Amino acid sequence: MTDRRLLSVAPMMDWTDRHCRVFHRRLTRHALLYTEMVTAEAVLHGDRVRLLGFADVEHPLALQLGGSDPRKLAEAARIGVAHGYDEINLNVGCPSDRVQEGRFGACLMAEPALVAACVAEMRAAVPAGIPITVKCRIGIDDQDSETDFQGFIDTVAAGGCNIFIVHARKAWLAGLSPKENREIPPLDYDRVYRLKRARPDLTIVINGGIGSLDEAKVHLAHVDGVMLGRAAYQTPYVLAGVDREVYGGTAPVPTRAEVAEGMLPYIEEHLAGGGRLNNIVRHMLGLYHGRPRARAFRRHLSERGVGAAAGLEVLVDALAIAEGQERSEADGALSAAAQ
Repeated sequence: MTDRRLLSVAPMMDWTDRHCRVFHRRLTRHALLYTEMVTAEAVLHGDRVRLLGFADVEHPLALQLGGSDPRKLAEAARIGVAHGYDEINLNVGCPSDRVQEGRFGACLMAEPALVAACVAEMRAAVPAGIPITVKCRIGIDDQDSETDFQGFIDTVAAGGCNIFIVHARKAWLAGLSPKENREIPPLDYDRVYRLKRARPDLTIVINGGIGSLDEAKVHLAHVDGVMLGRAAYQTPYVLAGVDREVYGGTAPVPTRAEVAEGMLPYIEEHLAGGGRLNNIVRHMLGLYHGRPRARAFRRHLSERGVGAAAGLEVLVDALAIAEGQERSEADGALSAAAQ
């Protein structure tokens, strides 16, 4: 069976919503996708259709939860599995003030016994075949020694987690914004490699600052998987080569135009249900990154795709611009794809 964990796309707040994930699935069939973080409280008391709904095409798909109450996390995990998620992930890596105030995210690295208790309750609440995983940092604040990090991993592993996704930077919980925490603390990939060597029994996935499939393949010589974050979102066509280069597939790599065309039925259904075009095309702005006319493509979608009346013709025109086509050529190609 294909190891879906070889390449995954990180959970990113305000970015990896259901529309983004459908778009990413047009680029790769095999990569593991993650939801945005959803708090256990929201799952228990919120609108589950809105919070947990997804399209079948998104599989394999993991639900990322935030929280620190073992009982509530266990119930949220059970609900997630009932909704069809393939994995339940606990966020122990987000450093934002709002998340800290809720006593979850990266601040939990200071409480490994609590994280282990959360994992144990979640593990007991879901079927054995559903992975319970943890996404964490290599440390926080002054608690960032190799001993601290490996002690955290060992404690949480004893609670029943054998899959860790490690962002290879520590987090400063005070003084740095979430954005700065993704850029300022130095990357230490070797620490993650050493963790894998010390605990070969665990599945270790590395995350942080990885911008290409060539870089990903270098990491795969040392760890079990690679998670792409901003690169997958801002330059999404990097995902088009995943199935061949990482998973050994033989299907042709889709062109950018084919990816856009493949989104048309989904967009059409979304619009027919009262949704707005920008809900979807905002995730597609980077599709032509690095190509001629990429800026014009992005500008057209950004300016013309935001109105309540914006329809498929906005994407038709943007694609014609990007491909250097006459409008009539793009109309014909996209009309055929929509049928």
